[in-house]
Amino acid sequence: MPGRGKRGIGHRDRNGTRKKILAALGRLLARKGSRGLGVNAISREARVDKVLIYRYFGGIDQLYQAFALEGNTFPSLEEVAEGRLNEFPNLSPGEKAKVIVLGFGRAIRRRPITRELMRWELQERNALSDALAQERERQAQHWLGLAPDLQGADLPAVTALLVAGQVFLTLRSKTAETYNGIDLHSESGWKRIEDAVALLSDLFFQHVAAEPVLSKNSNAGQ
Repeated sequence: MPGRGKRGIGHRDRNGTRKKILAALGRLLARKGSRGLGVNAISREARVDKVLIYRYFGGIDQLYQAFALEGNTFPSLEEVAEGRLNEFPNLSPGEKAKVIVLGFGRAIRRRPITRELMRWELQERNALSDALAQERERQAQHWLGLAPDLQGADLPAVTALLVAGQVFLTLRSKTAETYNGIDLHSESGWKRIEDAVALLSDLFFQHVAAEPVLSKNSNAGQ
């Protein structure tokens, strides 16, 4: 029995130390970008011996991989859905896509570390940026898999534009007050942007719904 207790405490200590190291990496990225990274800097920030980084992760590249998977770097579907995940089975493809696209934009605006990661990824590429990109792509493919076949309509391209537009404006807000006359630091400004995203999403799905009818009428005329 005493031995079992010791193993339990050791497991908790290991998990706690791993979380401290991952959190330290996130803080350094948010404060200094990739220039602040390195085993020594991370161990100082986490207040743990750097030997533990090698023991628990294997090395800096493996730490980056773990951070991409475990570091809460990107919002989950539950966070993006903003409490509406239980409604998804009853939502139309268009409504479901709109919830995800708008919810993702809001989640990014709430997450300073995620914003810094995205800004940093635009500037350089390395093992950590590759790991983050792979995890984000895996996540995006999973979310796109929630939508039914739209008969050849390019939903990935449309959602990429709608999401990327919000991400760009969010990152731009760090160094700009306005964009095209839209206030990037006010709720009313972001309401205008979200209304535009919702309109474009609705128009896309209206087009997808009308396309089979148009094709049928075109064939009949021939």
